[in-house]
Amino acid sequence: MLTAKQNLLETIRGGNPDRFVNQYEFLELIVFMPGFKYPLQPGVTVKDDWGITFTFPEGQIGGFPLHDDEHKVLKDISQWEDVVKPPVLDTSDEAWAPAMEIANSVNRDDKFVTACQMPGVFEMTHHMMGMEDALMALYEEPDCMHGLIERVTDFELKRAAMIVDRIQPNALFHHDDWGGQISTFISPNMFKEFFLASYKKIYKFWKDNGVELIIHHSDSYAATLVPFMIEMGIDIWQGAMTTNNIPRLIEKYGSQISFMGGIDSGEVDFPKWTPEICAEHVERICRSCGKHYFIPNLTQGLNFSSFPGVYEEVSVQIDKMSKKMF
Repeated sequence: MLTAKQNLLETIRGGNPDRFVNQYEFLELIVFMPGFKYPLQPGVTVKDDWGITFTFPEGQIGGFPLHDDEHKVLKDISQWEDVVKPPVLDTSDEAWAPAMEIANSVNRDDKFVTACQMPGVFEMTHHMMGMEDALMALYEEPDCMHGLIERVTDFELKRAAMIVDRIQPNALFHHDDWGGQISTFISPNMFKEFFLASYKKIYKFWKDNGVELIIHHSDSYAATLVPFMIEMGIDIWQGAMTTNNIPRLIEKYGSQISFMGGIDSGEVDFPKWTPEICAEHVERICRSCGKHYFIPNLTQGLNFSSFPGVYEEVSVQIDKMSKKMF
């Protein structure tokens, strides 16, 4: 039986996997490092190092920044140089000790030590300004947006260098949602103009510094951006929803990039979920996508579900499909 890492590599290289890669089993995700602050429980509000205030309301399944006049970090894009100040990251051994302990405990022959970068470059722009202001600024103040994106990119590269030095990851999980369920937030041409160069620079840095595997999360429609993902150096697009027609993407791009998702979280991860619902969605996507260049997975980023038991049940059903199809 192949290790989780070996089976993943066989899958994304079109080789001889002996089972489906089961969700995040091949990654040891290291989320909590200096530079990441986010509310993980309902009722919690957190301000990150950029001054962005996140709140996780009761009764919701996640947090999001506050963009009222009191909390919005950047109210006028033309003032970005004066307002947006990159934080100073904690470099103490104490701050990095938990991440280093996890990294040092991993059998790297079995799993990838995986650094997590959240949020991504696009998300940072609308976390500071609000979605409407950020999208409008791309049209109205392109020079300012280029400057803001460059500042965010430079900071991310500085943090990446610190992560490489401390934990020597061999995979990266990068979170940046680029669309909704049926469309990207911006056109491919605009994406190319504003974000492609930054991501090529970011992902080149990671690959030049020991990272073998780039996993990019965007639980959305983003089929029109796949050529750019390949150009950036992404190995796996995690979060690919069924609205992307994943079998067609595998047929067209499978030798260049793999797809992780296909089990839309909104369809299975809700209060009245059942094992039968999970089984139906898992079997459908496994049979339609096949054994190569595809990893069945809840589209939500990270290895958990919003409602207890769903992630685990999906994993059970994926194992059942491995027994049927391998």
